[in-house]
Amino acid sequence: MEIKINKKLWRIEESLYGKVMDERSIRWPLFILLFTGILLIISALSFSLGSSHIPLRKIIPLILKGKGTVEYTILFDIRLPRILLGLAVGGALSISGVILQAMFRNPLVEPYTLGISGGAALFVSLNIVFKLNQRFGFISLPVSGFLGAIVVILLVYIFSLKRGILKIQGLLLTGVMISFISSSLIMLIMAISHAEDLHGIVFWIMGSLEEPKPVLVKLMLFVSILGLIVSYLFCFDLNALLLGEEEAIHLGINVERAKRYLFIIASVLTGFSVGIAGIIGFVGLLVPHLMRMLVGSDHRILLISAFLSGAGFLILCDTLARTIISPLELPVGVITGIIGGGLFIYALTKRQPLIH
Repeated sequence: MEIKINKKLWRIEESLYGKVMDERSIRWPLFILLFTGILLIISALSFSLGSSHIPLRKIIPLILKGKGTVEYTILFDIRLPRILLGLAVGGALSISGVILQAMFRNPLVEPYTLGISGGAALFVSLNIVFKLNQRFGFISLPVSGFLGAIVVILLVYIFSLKRGILKIQGLLLTGVMISFISSSLIMLIMAISHAEDLHGIVFWIMGSLEEPKPVLVKLMLFVSILGLIVSYLFCFDLNALLLGEEEAIHLGINVERAKRYLFIIASVLTGFSVGIAGIIGFVGLLVPHLMRMLVGSDHRILLISAFLSGAGFLILCDTLARTIISPLELPVGVITGIIGGGLFIYALTKRQPLIH
């Protein structure tokens, strides 16, 4: 009798599991197609809109025989690199947010919480004040930002590593303190800087996708896509970490190795993003929230959804920054702050838990 009951329960569980898998096999591709379609629509609008409006119907003829014209230069030398950089940075920050929120099991953690942006901004501020950008060229700004991010990453990691164990709470507190220290030093530098240096520091801190170096755009795109691919190697580890470290250990996850690699992935993605585009807030905080509400907390669908949605969100914000007061341009960080803050308040009003 007991054997019959067990067999019946096993068949019921198998049936339920099969139904869940069938639903996922239908829903997940639909989500990916939806977010990809939205990203393509936003990119097409961004390609067309600007201070010089170029209708979409004229783009194909320009591609075929418009090389050398002003419109061709605007489209492929100015707007296309910004779209690609927005895709790379938006995707990278969103993936970083997904990883860190799963590691800390805290929906308020974002890529900049660990002090990475503060360290990058501090090094860029020093670069501007000491005129290194004039001596070594424009490339020195992203290099300084990336070096600052790397220094903070190393400091946070070393201070949080105790007997070979990476303390998550120590990691968070150390990052927050380094962020406060960096912000104070930046305010000190701004207080004693000349007006022209002050303008440069403020504009960089607010973020921009205007990157004239194609090699940096290609590098950011490569790092972002590689980060997405590598993060998928840890999607089951991320799912287990949502249950807590003890539960993850019981499930056979090497927690310390997973935390170490995930921290490196998130830090590198954030470091490159900050170094090349400046500090662009709310992308890594907001997008993971909204994607969890839409697609759930399974990282097999959450990672790609966050990447596509983060890319679309940043490209849309950059388009608004270019067109709201055209021909003048707003820093994209201003737009992401306004729109992202409003959407985040909306997300907080939802009864559904953001991490479950």
